[in-house]
Amino acid sequence: ELEDDIAKMTAKIDSAASRSATLKEEVKTLQEELAALSREQAEMNKIRIETHEDYTVAKADLELGLGGVRKALSVLRDYYGSAGVVQQPPPPEKHN
Repeated sequence: ELEDDIAKMTAKIDSAASRSATLKEEVKTLQEELAALSREQAEMNKIRIETHEDYTVAKADLELGLGGVRKALSVLRDYYGSAGVVQQPPPPEKHN
C-alpha cells in the first residue's frame, strides 16, 4: 500500500511539474507581449508629443493670421462705412 501512495504522489508531482512548466511558458509569452505593448505605447506617446508641438506652432500662426484678417475687415468697414458707400449685392432671383 505504501508503494501505491508513493506512485500516486509521484504522479501528482509529475503533473504539477508539467503544469508549472506550461505556466512558465505562458508567463514568458505574456511578458514578451507586454514588452511589445510598452514599446508601442512609448512610440505612440512620442508621435503624440510631436503632433502636439506641430499643432501648437500652427495654431499660433493661424491665430496671428486670423487677427490680421479681423483687423483688415475692421479697417475696411470703418473706411467704407464712413464713406457712406455700402454696396449690397442684389437679392437672388427666385425660380418658380
